[in-house]
Parts: sequence; structure tokens; C-alpha cells
Amino acid sequence: MRGGSLQNVWKLWYREPAPIEPPAANAWQNSPGWVRALPIGNGKLGAMIYGGIEEERIQLNEDSLWSGHPQEADNPHAPQFLPEIRRLLFEGKYAEAQRLTAEKFVCLGEGSGHGRGANVPFGCYQMLGDLRLRFMHRAGATDYRRELDLETGVARVEYRVGQVEYTREHFASLHENVIVIRLTSDKRGELNFEATLSRPERAETTTSENQILLSGELNGGLRFAARLLVLCEDGTVRVDGRVLHVQQATVVTLLIGAATTYRARKPAAATASSLARARQQGYRQLRNSHVERYRRLFARVHLSLGGEDRAALPIDERLERVKRGEPDPHLCALYFQFARYLMICSSQPGSLPANLQGVWADGIQTPWNCDYHTNINVQMNYWIAETGALPECTDPLIDFIERLCEPGRKTARVHYGLSGWVVHTVTNLWGFTSPGEHPAWGQFPAAAGWLCQHLWERYAFSLDKGILKRVYPVMKEAAEFYLGFLTPEPRYGWLVTAPSVSPENSFRTTDGQVVSVCYGPTADMQILRELFTNCIEASRILGVDEEFRKRLEEARSRLAPMQIGKHGQLQEWIEDFEENEPGHRHISHLYGLHPGNQITPRGTPELAKAARVSLERRLAHGGGHTGWSRAWLINLWARLEDGEKAHENLIALLQRSTLPNLFDNHPPFQIDGNFGGAAGIAEMLVQSHVGEVHLLPALPKIWHKGCAKGLCVRGGAQIDIFWRDGKVYRATLFPAGGRTFRIRLPDGQRIVRVTCEGRRTPFQTNDDGTITLKTQKRGKPYDLIVQ
Repeated sequence: MRGGSLQNVWKLWYREPAPIEPPAANAWQNSPGWVRALPIGNGKLGAMIYGGIEEERIQLNEDSLWSGHPQEADNPHAPQFLPEIRRLLFEGKYAEAQRLTAEKFVCLGEGSGHGRGANVPFGCYQMLGDLRLRFMHRAGATDYRRELDLETGVARVEYRVGQVEYTREHFASLHENVIVIRLTSDKRGELNFEATLSRPERAETTTSENQILLSGELNGGLRFAARLLVLCEDGTVRVDGRVLHVQQATVVTLLIGAATTYRARKPAAATASSLARARQQGYRQLRNSHVERYRRLFARVHLSLGGEDRAALPIDERLERVKRGEPDPHLCALYFQFARYLMICSSQPGSLPANLQGVWADGIQTPWNCDYHTNINVQMNYWIAETGALPECTDPLIDFIERLCEPGRKTARVHYGLSGWVVHTVTNLWGFTSPGEHPAWGQFPAAAGWLCQHLWERYAFSLDKGILKRVYPVMKEAAEFYLGFLTPEPRYGWLVTAPSVSPENSFRTTDGQVVSVCYGPTADMQILRELFTNCIEASRILGVDEEFRKRLEEARSRLAPMQIGKHGQLQEWIEDFEENEPGHRHISHLYGLHPGNQITPRGTPELAKAARVSLERRLAHGGGHTGWSRAWLINLWARLEDGEKAHENLIALLQRSTLPNLFDNHPPFQIDGNFGGAAGIAEMLVQSHVGEVHLLPALPKIWHKGCAKGLCVRGGAQIDIFWRDGKVYRATLFPAGGRTFRIRLPDGQRIVRVTCEGRRTPFQTNDDGTITLKTQKRGKPYDLIVQ
């Protein structure tokens, strides 16, 4: 356990506990202990393990623990002001248009509470509570170690006090909806501790025999319960008020269950049932079933970039060395796999989708309500799911999008007088789909289209027509809204969105005013062009909606095009405005480069060149200063096939925006950067967004030798890639069935032979250096021999 680097390769490990602290009073600032604690989760439940010695804090979460309630936020008077807002925009009176939009076209009520919605109807995601353990050790601890094993999904703490070795194991069971903690001492009867459950507000505790029940009701009416069950193999459990005392035990198992009225009519009864089921299985079966199910997900992908000897050092020390400029390729691979771990832990079938902090949050008023920001953040959370071979982890997002349709239809009808469905910048557990409370950030009607990209991607990676049949109606309804919302602008007759914004950014008008509300921002046009294209293709595949398809084709042909501005940059707005903040964190006008596919180095070289200029300008003015923004930059540079720039930004993400427990730092902590950074690593190794599988499109020189196994590509396949001296020497394609693949290698390389089960397989070599390979329905692996 305490051995060399090989035993630590896929572990986050540390030589000391995270500092123990009370629940965050100001969650907008990272608390020193929380950003060193280790996360566990199963989609519905989450916990942060501090690893304290005399005192332990295990901070708990339940994914549906939201204050607030559904609200009537759609503005029935808004449609009458739409023509005037558009007139002002088209006449170049942007500041007047923004003022009118702010007065007449925002949501009713308090909206999201400007990101502080705990006590308004919007609500916020909150901590469930704390499990506190106080140990009666008689001396100081030595040989301390805590770790998170990414290969098992189990967090572990061990240390020695005198002649006694103490061990704790923690996991959030993927098999049963409980958190499991196992405490042991290697000398009989040496476990003595107190246990409490608590919450800063709106909760009370009751104890009975070997249980503590924490229950309460949040602002808005959601009721919740958390239950601790203490199981001793020997020793005693004694109740003293709100405290459970464990004395002279050797092995103790703690089971924690939680529920809310979002899913359970009687949360306390639901927790009792879940703990009863878990208790019947016993610790060993609980652990084995969890690890088995976890490994079925995690082990699908393996990544080696070299430098595994660095695993002999703890994570915090490795991060400090990277900050000093020392190379650590293995830390990049570990970061990638940690993001996949976080995806497994925070988004499972039946759970809610990962929010701004996944499933982990401390305190009551969490940053930006820990909500679902739909102008990039929740989407970025899922960039790694498909390529990272975790497609079932997207189920909660698809479910969530489907649930948004009903309130989104009401917003479309009431707020715009249109059919279809729409959502704007922020949403929550309660289905908020109205514009935000200020148009500068809240008037982003293209969010539904962006969400729909993930519906199409779920099909594109699987080619499962059953999935397409399920998601196409959602995509179609979103497209219906945009067909009604689009309007011709006066100069060229282009169809544009109006009013809208380029997410959270602002520009300077010719008379020097700083505004955000505009018409036809580039991001909107890219998103709608993509949505219409995907709907057109889906209708063809499914053989439905021919007339609707023609309407989409006609509208698509009239959308405002992408334009190149005076600096050689891709314009962010329909006019070549100066940016008010040239280093802005959002880079929305490059949606067409990533996560979209409308800008490519070979397909649209002039637009790709303009995108590069936009990136260079952003970075020259301090862009990428938030974690998720830096993560986006990795993906964008990878799509431009610039491996050195992509790697430079990956290292900047580790140096400037990564916390001691590898959580991403906005600041404060935001999980999207973890997922986005991992997605960028995958994009550096394989891309499949333009109808071909491109191997090592953006490999940096420092990753001169390595392998990536199990990454998924569009078209329904996984791929293994092996390289040395920066060149592919072997690859294996694992198609799900009979498919046709176009495959591209790095410049200067070619595929000389393809075999399947040892037999040569014919393929076609194309003029552009790619090959076309047709695979058989039985889905056998195809080995690609490369020169």
C-alpha cells in the first residue's frame, strides 16, 4: 500500500489530512479543507472525505436537495415589446434596445436572485449535512496516508497511533443508494469514537439505538432526511442525546442514506428502507458489488502518456512541481481519468445531471446557486462522456432536457407567442426556462439549441435509431421555436435571432456605449445552423417530416453567415464591433470550431485562420483566466490541430486553475473545467467530428510515447492507439457493427495493411491520404498497421 510509483499510478494520495472546518459560511470562496478533501459519489449521493485524525468531517450531498419551487416567471406582456426592441436593434440603437429589453423583456419576479437564490423561488442546491466523527486517540499519529483509488472508486485513510494501525474505507455504492464507511483497528477493541449528524439550518436530529436521523424542510417546501446506521462487529454503541458513542470496537461499518420529497413521499422511510437493504448484504458484498459495477465503467479507457514514476509523489507536491515548470505527463493522464471518475460519481442513470459542482457542494448559498448554466457550463460537463466511453452517464442530461420541454413550451408561448420550446441562460430543479433577470447575461434563447447538440451526439456516437427516435421530437420542437423566432435583418435579409446576446460578453457601439443585447450573434447562428442540419439529417434517417425538413433547409440557407473582421478575427457579432473585454472568459463565437464542426482546418481554412486570430487575441488580453475557459481553449487549439498550444493551455489549467484535490477552480470550484479539460485531452488524441476518424491530430512533442485504449468515436466504435516518437505504429478499431469509416493519420504516415482476426481486410486509399474501411456486422476488431 505504501510502496512505489506503480502502486500509486491511478491514485490521488496525500501525506496529511485536509484541514477540518465548519460548513462554508461563504461558499463563493474556496475553503482550505474542502478543496483538499476527496470526493466520492454515485450520482444521487456525494461526500467529501477530509481524512481527519482526532476529528473527521464527511460533508454530505444529495442531488435533489434544492430550495425554491416552480414559479410563474414568463412575462405575458413581453411579446408586445418584441417589434420595438427589434426596430431599435436594426436601427443601431443598441443601448436603447437593451434598456427596453431590461424593462419589458426579462422574467417576472426575482429570477435566479442574481446567483444568490437560496431564499427566492429559484432556489439553490445546498449541502445535505455533515457526518462528524471524534476519535479518542491517546497519542499522536504517524505513517499517515489518505488516497482515492480511481481503479476501484474507494477512498481510504490509514495511520498509526502507538502500536495500533487504523484504516477507513469510503465509497458511495453504485449498486445501492448508500454511502459506506468501514473503520478498523488492527488491535482488538481500539476503536473509540463519537458520531453526529448536523446541518447549519432547517434541520433537526433524533437518535435511537444505533441510528441518527437528520430531517428538515427547505425554503420552498422540499423535505429531506439523512440517516446514519452504525454497525459494530464487537464493542458497544451508546446513545447520549444527539451523539452516538462507539466504544471498544475493532470493526465498525457506517451506512448513510438520504432522500428528499423530489423522489420519495416519505424521505425518512425511504432512508430506512435503503439502509435495511444495504445492511442485509454486509460490507464485503457491498464493496465487491460497488467495485465490480464501477470498474465496468472506469476500465473501458486506459491512457498512458509516460512519466508514471511521478506517481511516487503525492498529488499536492506534483501540482507544485508543475507550477514550477517541471514536466509531468502522467499527471495529465491522471487528470483525464479523474474527470471520468467524477463523471461516474456525479451522473448516473436515474440521477439528476451534474450541476456546476457535479454533486458536491458545501454550505447553504452555493455559488451561482450550483444551478444548470446552459450557455456552456452544463454542456461542457458532458463533453467527455461520449469520447470517454461513458455514454450512460449522459442519460440524466437527456432526461433533464426532456423535462425542460414542458416549461419551455410555456415560455415559448407566453413570453414569445410562439410554438416549440425554449430555455435561456440558467435553469434549475424546478424547470425555470424564462430569460434571466438581466438581459446582458439572461437573454440567450439559443441555449435550447446548444442542449440539443448532446441529443444528436448521443446518436452520432452510437448510431442507435432507438435513441434518435427518442430525441428527435425534442430537437424538432426546439427547431420549431427558432423557425418562428428568426426574423430578417434589414441590410441583407439574413435570418437572425433578436434580441439575443453573445453569452455574457459585451461590445462597444460606434458611439462608445457598452452593451450586450444584439441581433444575430455568431454563436446563435452557428448553433441554429447545427440544429437545423441535425434535424434535417434525423428526419431523413427516420423517414419523417419531409415538409418540415424543407422549411429547415430554406431557413438554414438564409441564416447570417460567419464573417471575418478587421483584425482578421472571426467576428463575434453581426457587426465588426470592438470588444469591451478582449480577454473575456466566454469564446462563444468559436462554437463552430468546438464543440461544433462548422470550422475546420481543411474544410474551411480561412475561417480556421480567423478562429486562430480570435484565440490569439483572447489570450493576449488575459483570456482563459477561469478554469472552464482555459479548458475550452485546450479543445479549441486541439481542433486547430495545434498540439503545442493545446498542451500549453492544459499545463496552464494545472498551474493556475487546479485545486489540491484536482478540482477545477473558476474560482471558486466549478466542475466543468475538469470535464472540459479531459475532453481536450481526448481531442488531442482522436477526433471524429467531420466524418473521419483522425488519429493523433494534436499530439504535443512531450507526449512522444504512449497509448490510448477505448476512446469512442462517432460512427459507433472504440479505438486503441499506440505511438512512439510522436508517430502511430499501431491502432485497433472496435466497431459496434457493420459501419463505414474514413480514417486519417498524422501527416507523413499511412496505413499499409488492415487485418481482422489475422486475415487481411480490403480498404480504399483516398486522394487526401485517408482510407475508407468497411467493417462487418459482427463487430470484430480491426488492426491497422501503419508506416
